Parts: sequence; C-alpha cells; structure tokens
Amino acid sequence: MNFELTKEQTMIQKMVHDFAEKVIKPRAIEIDREEKFPLDIFKQMGELGILGIPFPERYGGSGGDTLSYAIAVEEVGRVCGSTGLSFAATVSLGASPIYYFGTDDQKEKYLMPMAEGRALGSFGLTEPNAGSDAGGTKTTAVEDGDDYIINGEKCFITNASYAKTIIVTAVTGKNDQGRNIISAIIIPTDTKGLTITSNYDKMGVRGSDTAEIVLDNVRVPKENLLGDPQKGFNQFLYTLDGGRISIASLGLGIAQASLDKALAYAKERKQFGKSISDFQAVQFKLADMSMEVELARNMVYKAAWLKDQDKPFAKEAAYAKLYATETAFRAANQAIQVHGGYGYMREYEVERYLRDAKLLEIGEGTSEVQRMVIARQLGC
Repeated sequence: MNFELTKEQTMIQKMVHDFAEKVIKPRAIEIDREEKFPLDIFKQMGELGILGIPFPERYGGSGGDTLSYAIAVEEVGRVCGSTGLSFAATVSLGASPIYYFGTDDQKEKYLMPMAEGRALGSFGLTEPNAGSDAGGTKTTAVEDGDDYIINGEKCFITNASYAKTIIVTAVTGKNDQGRNIISAIIIPTDTKGLTITSNYDKMGVRGSDTAEIVLDNVRVPKENLLGDPQKGFNQFLYTLDGGRISIASLGLGIAQASLDKALAYAKERKQFGKSISDFQAVQFKLADMSMEVELARNMVYKAAWLKDQDKPFAKEAAYAKLYATETAFRAANQAIQVHGGYGYMREYEVERYLRDAKLLEIGEGTSEVQRMVIARQLGC
C-alpha cells in the first residue's frame, strides 16, 4: 500500500493551498459575517482550473482524479467552510451527474462551462417533505409532446441563486410495481416559471448560497432528461455517494483548521507561568484531535482512491462522511475549549468552525442516514 501522493496530486495540493491562504483566508470572517457569496473568488478558482479538477480535459476540465479533488476541497474548507461547501456542491452535485450520465450534447452544453469555471451548478433533491426520504419526492414532470412540464418545490438547495443550471429530481411516472419513477432533469435557471429565493438565516456556512426553488409549470425539452429515465433514483444515489466524499473532505479541512488553531494558541497562551500546551489536560485534547484528523484523512483518501479505481466505494464513502464530519464538530468544539473565553469570540474563528461543521452532519445525508447506509452495506 502506497500512501504517498503522486507528483500531480502534490502540485494540486500546493496550488490550492496557496490560493486558499492568499485569496480566501483573508476574507473568511467577512464572508461569514456578511453572508456574502464570494462570486469573484469562484471566478478566480475557475480561471485556475480548480472547478474542473476531476473532469477530463476534453470537457474543459483539468484531468485530475477524485483524490486530487478531495484534497482541493480539504484545502479550501480549511480556511472557509462556506466557500468549501459551494465548491463541493458545484462540482459533485452540479457538474458530476452530467459527466456521469449526460449525453455528449449535454456535456458540451452544460458540463463544459462548469468545468471551465464559467458557470456554477446546483442539484435540487431536497423538498419540504422529502429530506432523508428522497424517495418521497413530490415534484412531478409530466410529458407534453416533446417537453416535460415540471411542478414542485425544492428547499435547502446550495448555489441555486448563482447557478446557470439546476438538476432537479422529479416523478416522471410509475414502474411495473406501481412505484414512482424518479428522474433527473436539467433546468437552465432562466427558464420561465422557475423562481429562486434565498431568505434563509443560517447558523453556519453563511457565505454559501442556500435557496428555495419553486417550479410552476416549468417547461423544458425532453432532451434535458439526464441519463436513463428508469434509473434516475439509482443515478442520484451514485451522485450522493460521490458527494459524500466531498463533504467528508470539507469536514476534514475544518477539523484540520481546528487542530491548527488550537495547537498554535496552546503554545502561545500562558497560565500559571507556562504555556497551556505544557498541561496534560490540554495535551490530551490535542493528541485526540490529531489522531482523529489523521484517521479521517485516511478514510476520505481511501474512499476517493476506491472511486478512482472503479471499485465499490459506497460503504467507504459513508464511513468517511460520517467520521470526518463528526470529527470536524468534535475538533471545533475542543478548539473552542482550548481557547477558553477567546474561543467564543468571532475574531478567533474557531466558533465559526463549529457552526460550519454542524451542517456537515446534516447535509448529503445525516449521520443517522450514513449509519443506515453502512448497515445496509453490511447486509442488515
């Protein structure tokens, strides 16, 4: 087993790390406080090829692999959870389904602008009454000649206000067993009847756009159907498996940031005549944080590697998502404790890590859902 990164992966890691430090980090507090989506940062990320890392060059991408992309999400998430979340969503949920299941025409029309950094993407799955139970989708797409007419509502959708396309899931019919056939359909955001509003007042990841979508007789051509209409549900389950790797990577980045902040503060903070890093109680916290971050990294990187090798990775993606995101929350909480009263203040940033990390235990399948996925993979 070789745990060493390739030359290309190391180059991507350094490039994204340097960009995150120089461009994103100085604005992270402002992005959170002002709930300001950093569109200009995403334009720069696009110009650098960061948004196209996991896609082939023939589709406008950088020709990297899943592991390279996971490393990039980790580096961005380490300095700003909001930017990291929108980055993960546009690649894993907005662009990847088109790459996995789209036709050549769909890839040229919709994937290439995202891979080249000229557009952002979004994925509309969650509904007011269909969260963890994605099979309970109520949005419908009814055939009308050469078109679909779509009606429904989506909520908690990342990037929708700034995306040029949204992939939505909708019921397109019934199968032989009488169950709903759920398909995925690409909708340009300038389509008539599509209303996008962003009025959520969130606890964390406040600089990442989160929107509600209302579809009122939205008409799109049937050619916008993504993949096999009979396999839409399985398609977005595969999409979510890949998305879990990216959310796990984001959790890993926040966990690493929490450890870095706590360690630096513990070394400089003096109490009772010496640095608090000399006290065993603090040392044990830091040791546990360091161990859990490293374990999370191994899980995330293994899941990404399995995906790159075309091996089954659903269980490992759930392992990674569950452990890395819960590690992020624990690490942020401990970082606040190490900082004491200062940890409660925004300028020290660790309280932001905690607020951002909490979403990761909910989005892309809650921790409880991850445990269900793992149990099913075990044959339960």
